[in-house]
Amino acid sequence: MSPIVLAVLLGLVWLLRGQGFPDQAPAVPVALLDGGRVDFSQPQGQVRLVNFWSTSCAPCIRGMPALADTHHRYQARGLDVVAVAMSYDAPSHVQAFTRREALPFRVGFDPVGEVARGFGGVNATPTTYLIDRQGQVVRKIIGIPDHAALDALIENLLDAPS
Repeated sequence: MSPIVLAVLLGLVWLLRGQGFPDQAPAVPVALLDGGRVDFSQPQGQVRLVNFWSTSCAPCIRGMPALADTHHRYQARGLDVVAVAMSYDAPSHVQAFTRREALPFRVGFDPVGEVARGFGGVNATPTTYLIDRQGQVVRKIIGIPDHAALDALIENLLDAPS
């Protein structure tokens, strides 16, 4: 690979990674499709999985069934899954997709990108954050997660004392 191509690829990776992620979940509320709101800085004793996605993102769409499976597997033990649609997503597309696919978890909008910025800058979808019961951001995953590793991490967080 030529040094120029390598430099361009490294620059692209650097741009897509965002600004890292905060230690604590940001105090940025997100409006939900059901009319409610979630303030990620208030974990309410739950482990949270926050997935930034878009209806125009093929990997996001392909990953939704696995995200639904994760929700079903761990919801009763205290996992709260929230999928946050990106600012460039049309709300009507998000609503239609959510309804058509019967997504079992909560879905929210980030109409001006405030939530994405609060998480340190989300520049690629899907991007997933895992937050422990105390509101500490413990993992940022860009792309489709390795679900075996994600499940193990979720298990550890759910089993940890509150």
